[in-house]
Amino acid sequence: MDDLTLARVLHVLGVVVWIGGVSMVTTVVLPAVRRGALGEDRLKAFEAFERRFIWQARAAVLVVGLSGLHMTARLGLWDRFADPGYWWMHAMVGVWCLFAFILFVGEPLVLHRIFPTWARRDPERAFAVFHRVHVVLLVLSLVTVFGAVAGSHGWLFP
Repeated sequence: MDDLTLARVLHVLGVVVWIGGVSMVTTVVLPAVRRGALGEDRLKAFEAFERRFIWQARAAVLVVGLSGLHMTARLGLWDRFADPGYWWMHAMVGVWCLFAFILFVGEPLVLHRIFPTWARRDPERAFAVFHRVHVVLLVLSLVTVFGAVAGSHGWLFP
Protein backbone atom coordinates (compact mmCIF):
# COMPACT_ATOMS: atom_id res chain seq x y z
CA MET A 1 0.00 0.00 0.00
CA ASP A 2 1.45 3.35 -0.99
CA ASP A 3 1.24 6.54 1.08
CA LEU A 4 -1.67 7.97 -0.93
CA THR A 5 -3.78 4.87 -0.50
CA LEU A 6 -3.05 4.86 3.23
CA ALA A 7 -3.90 8.57 3.45
CA ARG A 8 -7.23 8.02 1.66
CA VAL A 9 -8.10 5.06 3.89
CA LEU A 10 -7.27 6.99 7.06
CA HIS A 11 -9.13 10.05 5.76
CA VAL A 12 -12.33 8.10 5.08
CA LEU A 13 -12.12 6.16 8.36
CA GLY A 14 -11.59 9.39 10.25
CA VAL A 15 -14.59 11.03 8.58
CA VAL A 16 -16.76 7.99 9.32
CA VAL A 17 -15.87 8.04 13.04
CA TRP A 18 -16.08 11.84 13.34
CA ILE A 19 -19.25 12.61 11.35
CA GLY A 20 -20.86 9.34 12.40
CA GLY A 21 -20.35 10.44 15.99
CA VAL A 22 -21.84 13.85 15.28
CA SER A 23 -24.84 12.11 13.73
CA MET A 24 -25.25 9.76 16.70
CA VAL A 25 -25.04 12.61 19.23
CA THR A 26 -27.41 14.81 17.21
CA THR A 27 -30.08 12.27 16.32
CA VAL A 28 -29.95 9.84 19.27
CA VAL A 29 -28.09 11.07 22.36
CA LEU A 30 -29.28 14.68 22.59
CA PRO A 31 -32.95 13.87 21.93
CA ALA A 32 -32.80 11.17 24.63
CA VAL A 33 -31.05 13.51 27.06
CA ARG A 34 -33.58 16.29 26.36
CA ARG A 35 -36.50 13.91 27.05
CA GLY A 36 -34.86 12.74 30.27
CA ALA A 37 -34.82 9.17 28.93
CA LEU A 38 -31.29 8.66 30.30
CA GLY A 39 -32.10 9.88 33.81
CA GLU A 40 -33.21 13.03 35.54
CA ASP A 41 -29.74 14.58 35.62
CA ARG A 42 -29.46 15.53 31.97
CA LEU A 43 -26.02 17.02 32.33
CA LYS A 44 -24.65 13.87 33.95
CA ALA A 45 -26.23 11.73 31.22
CA PHE A 46 -24.74 13.86 28.45
CA GLU A 47 -21.32 14.01 30.09
CA ALA A 48 -21.25 10.19 30.29
CA PHE A 49 -21.43 10.06 26.48
CA GLU A 50 -19.23 13.09 25.90
CA ARG A 51 -16.38 11.76 28.06
CA ARG A 52 -16.25 8.53 26.09
CA PHE A 53 -16.44 10.11 22.64
CA ILE A 54 -14.48 13.35 22.88
CA TRP A 55 -11.06 11.71 22.49
CA GLN A 56 -12.27 9.59 19.59
CA ALA A 57 -13.59 12.73 17.90
CA ARG A 58 -10.37 14.65 18.54
CA ALA A 59 -8.24 11.79 17.19
CA ALA A 60 -10.48 11.42 14.12
CA VAL A 61 -10.33 15.17 13.40
CA LEU A 62 -6.53 15.12 13.65
CA VAL A 63 -6.28 12.09 11.34
CA VAL A 64 -8.63 13.71 8.81
CA GLY A 65 -6.69 16.99 8.88
CA LEU A 66 -3.28 15.39 8.52
CA SER A 67 -4.35 12.93 5.83
CA GLY A 68 -6.19 15.65 3.90
CA LEU A 69 -3.18 17.95 4.04
CA HIS A 70 -0.90 15.10 2.94
CA MET A 71 -3.11 14.21 -0.04
CA THR A 72 -3.45 17.86 -1.09
CA ALA A 73 0.31 18.42 -0.94
CA ARG A 74 1.31 15.08 -2.44
CA LEU A 75 -1.12 15.40 -5.36
CA GLY A 76 -0.49 19.13 -5.85
CA LEU A 77 -4.15 20.03 -5.46
CA TRP A 78 -3.62 23.58 -4.16
CA ASP A 79 -4.94 25.11 -7.39
CA ARG A 80 -8.37 23.63 -6.68
CA PHE A 81 -8.83 26.25 -3.98
CA ALA A 82 -8.88 28.90 -6.74
CA ASP A 83 -11.65 27.13 -8.70
CA PRO A 84 -15.25 27.61 -7.49
CA GLY A 85 -16.14 24.23 -9.02
CA TYR A 86 -14.18 22.69 -6.18
CA TRP A 87 -16.29 24.40 -3.52
CA TRP A 88 -16.25 21.18 -1.54
CA MET A 89 -12.49 21.53 -0.97
CA HIS A 90 -13.20 24.83 0.81
CA ALA A 91 -16.11 23.20 2.64
CA MET A 92 -13.90 20.35 3.86
CA VAL A 93 -11.30 22.78 5.20
CA GLY A 94 -13.98 25.02 6.71
CA VAL A 95 -15.83 22.20 8.46
CA TRP A 96 -12.53 20.75 9.65
CA CYS A 97 -11.43 24.13 11.07
CA LEU A 98 -14.79 24.63 12.76
CA PHE A 99 -14.70 21.22 14.45
CA ALA A 100 -11.01 21.50 15.35
CA PHE A 101 -11.77 24.80 17.06
CA ILE A 102 -14.82 23.37 18.84
CA LEU A 103 -13.08 20.19 20.00
CA PHE A 104 -9.75 21.67 21.02
CA VAL A 105 -10.73 25.17 22.16
CA GLY A 106 -14.48 25.58 22.56
CA GLU A 107 -15.20 22.33 24.33
CA PRO A 108 -12.58 22.62 27.06
CA LEU A 109 -12.94 26.38 27.55
CA VAL A 110 -16.69 26.88 27.04
CA LEU A 111 -18.53 23.58 27.32
CA HIS A 112 -16.78 22.58 30.51
CA ARG A 113 -16.87 26.02 32.13
CA ILE A 114 -20.12 27.66 31.05
CA PHE A 115 -22.48 24.93 29.88
CA PRO A 116 -22.79 23.01 33.20
CA THR A 117 -23.99 26.11 35.04
CA TRP A 118 -26.43 26.97 32.26
CA ALA A 119 -27.68 23.36 32.03
CA ARG A 120 -28.34 23.22 35.77
CA ARG A 121 -30.05 26.62 35.79
CA ASP A 122 -32.18 26.16 32.64
CA PRO A 123 -31.80 22.62 31.25
CA GLU A 124 -34.66 22.92 28.73
CA ARG A 125 -33.18 25.93 27.01
CA ALA A 126 -29.53 24.90 27.35
CA PHE A 127 -30.04 21.49 25.79
CA ALA A 128 -32.41 22.88 23.13
CA VAL A 129 -29.77 25.39 21.99
CA PHE A 130 -27.04 22.75 22.22
CA HIS A 131 -29.15 20.38 20.11
CA ARG A 132 -29.86 23.07 17.48
CA VAL A 133 -26.14 23.81 17.18
CA HIS A 134 -25.50 20.10 16.66
CA VAL A 135 -28.19 19.96 13.95
CA VAL A 136 -26.52 22.84 12.10
CA LEU A 137 -23.10 21.18 12.43
CA LEU A 138 -24.50 17.86 11.19
CA VAL A 139 -26.17 19.46 8.16
CA LEU A 140 -22.97 21.35 7.26
CA SER A 141 -21.01 18.12 7.64
CA LEU A 142 -23.36 16.04 5.51
CA VAL A 143 -23.50 18.64 2.73
CA THR A 144 -19.70 18.70 2.78
CA VAL A 145 -19.42 14.90 2.65
CA PHE A 146 -21.94 14.80 -0.20
CA GLY A 147 -20.02 17.45 -2.14
CA ALA A 148 -16.63 15.87 -1.47
CA VAL A 149 -17.68 12.38 -2.57
CA ALA A 150 -19.54 13.67 -5.64
CA GLY A 151 -16.79 16.13 -6.56
CA SER A 152 -13.95 13.67 -6.10
CA HIS A 153 -15.74 11.34 -8.50
CA GLY A 154 -16.09 13.96 -11.20
CA TRP A 155 -19.47 15.51 -10.44
CA LEU A 156 -18.48 19.16 -10.41
CA PHE A 157 -20.93 22.01 -10.50
CA PRO A 158 -20.25 24.50 -13.31
